[in-house]
Amino acid sequence: MQRSRACLAALICCLGAGARAQELETSGAAGGAAGADHYYPQLLGLQYTGIVQNQTRLVSPFQGPLSLDPSGDTQPTHTVGVYLGWAFTSWAQYYLDTEKFMGAGVSGATGLGGLTNGDVVREGSAGLAKRPYTARSYLRLMHAMGKSVTHVETAQDQIGGSEATERVELKLGWLGVNDDFDRNRYAGSTRTEFLNWSLWANPAWDYAADTRGYTQGAMLAYFAPHWVLRYGAYLMPIRANGQPLESSFRKARGEQVELTLMPYEDGAQLRLLAYHNIARMGVYADALHVAAALHVAPTIVAQDAEGRRKWGWGLNGELPLADHGDSGVFARWGWNDGKTESFAFTEVDSHASIGAQLSGSHWRRAGDVLAVAAVDQGLSAEHRAYLQAGGIGFLLGDGTLNYSSEKIIETYYRFAWQVPGPFQRPITVQVTPDFQFIHDPGFNRDRGPVRFWSLRLHLEY
Repeated sequence: MQRSRACLAALICCLGAGARAQELETSGAAGGAAGADHYYPQLLGLQYTGIVQNQTRLVSPFQGPLSLDPSGDTQPTHTVGVYLGWAFTSWAQYYLDTEKFMGAGVSGATGLGGLTNGDVVREGSAGLAKRPYTARSYLRLMHAMGKSVTHVETAQDQIGGSEATERVELKLGWLGVNDDFDRNRYAGSTRTEFLNWSLWANPAWDYAADTRGYTQGAMLAYFAPHWVLRYGAYLMPIRANGQPLESSFRKARGEQVELTLMPYEDGAQLRLLAYHNIARMGVYADALHVAAALHVAPTIVAQDAEGRRKWGWGLNGELPLADHGDSGVFARWGWNDGKTESFAFTEVDSHASIGAQLSGSHWRRAGDVLAVAAVDQGLSAEHRAYLQAGGIGFLLGDGTLNYSSEKIIETYYRFAWQVPGPFQRPITVQVTPDFQFIHDPGFNRDRGPVRFWSLRLHLEY
């Protein structure tokens, strides 16, 4: 952790000159949207996140190659990130994010539909070198459809200034799909909010990504005062949970469309998501049929073929209640057809979650947050039959299955401070104790329950 802090300090010193550029902001929308009134690269932010997580022992009458370790486990993870932006015209911006991940997830980051440390997705596939990588590299183009503008603060992947309230926006390049889709104010960042995969994104949405969570593609959106419509198309990996991506959108892609409704001034939002994937996927029923004929355990990848399809839906709502939105509630629902293999995100076919966040302003700690959420998620009939017959996915595989839905409760308290930083910009310091309880882990009522205790340190400049 000391080494990572040193790296962060060095990055601040080396790139701090770029931060001076952010003292200036725009005063109006020229062309499509106004970024800064200067046109050279800017340092938008730096971050470090360190997480230490302990998994307790669990009841385990049997286990398979992808089961949670019955004796428990403790693992640390660290991520460091540098986030740059360049508003080289009033209507075009370029963003470049570089990150590095170190560490590993408990139990090898397998054995659950809702894995318990969201930063572990940045680890990538087994054997992938732990060295700096490009997280995002994309062009953002905007065209104003009206004269009204809104102010936006400088943040990661957001150049501060004024942008047209009603506009058309296009992103092209190396992207994180969930940066634009399925966002949620209270459950959308594993580095500052809930740690569990099933709470910072909809796990039934099998969105296109390599093993680090990024892919190549495009997002087109129309922003209006009370609604936003987005469409995105992205390259799928060549194999399930694989790092290499397909070379052609015609061959394999993930498509999604989302309508966000913002009917009231209180900040309430409802997002309606639909997605459709085409990739080289296996079909659970085919794998079971072949395995029964050969009297062997089914193997989903042995029967895969190009052009297979998966589709699904999602609902995502957030409702601010008090404290300028720092206290509020949220909920998600998701479903996919579950006939083809889980491919890119996690092994979940249906999902429901609900949670709440309470601001520390009620006990004179305005920057602090107390949050709690509950999840109930399941598998399709074909998926559970495949696992019961001894099949292996990329996260699940206990050797057999006594099926039950996977139930998760997570709660955390986030302590927050701001300390002076270079160039008159504060450094945010957050320390977050976190607890997760999972009943029927891996959708298997014969195993568990299991508990996870975590401590997270997050530094942001």
